[in-house]
Amino acid sequence: MTDLELEQCIAEYGADIYSFCCCLTGSRQEADDLYQETFLRAVEKQKVLDAEENPKSYLLSIAVLLWKNQRRKAAWRKRIADIQQAGYAEAETHLQENGDDSPESRMMKKEMQKEVRNAVDRLPDKMKVTVLLFYMEERSVEQIAGILHIPRGTVKSRLHQARRILKRELEYMLNE
Repeated sequence: MTDLELEQCIAEYGADIYSFCCCLTGSRQEADDLYQETFLRAVEKQKVLDAEENPKSYLLSIAVLLWKNQRRKAAWRKRIADIQQAGYAEAETHLQENGDDSPESRMMKKEMQKEVRNAVDRLPDKMKVTVLLFYMEERSVEQIAGILHIPRGTVKSRLHQARRILKRELEYMLNE
């Protein structure tokens, strides 16, 4: 991949990658770091990247691997030094306006989104990453399997388990 193609890739996919990093980390500061590391790694691997392939999937894969490494290192440090990590701030969301534009309906939508986001954040990391890739990044099962380097059946299983957990946790919202 040439420098120009890499710049076009950053311009085209940068916002999506950043949004994904925000959802993974739950913190703007950590998302900024992960985003920068992702594209630094992409620059390092520029010769391997192929503009004809799916560069967005490759970039998402880099972000997931870096995030996993950061989590692993943090857990190891916590175990050794018994350091408590600071809580994560919520990732910002953009409210999509549909139909009714009253303040009450906007507030209800925002509350529902917050509840869903919190429920997704409580999922185990393996399921959380799979759900975010499937729903937020709109990746297919095959693409997720490639990004995470796991079998398609495992992706389907994680999605099924995550949906079951989310349904159970968010069932009260459906009944309202």
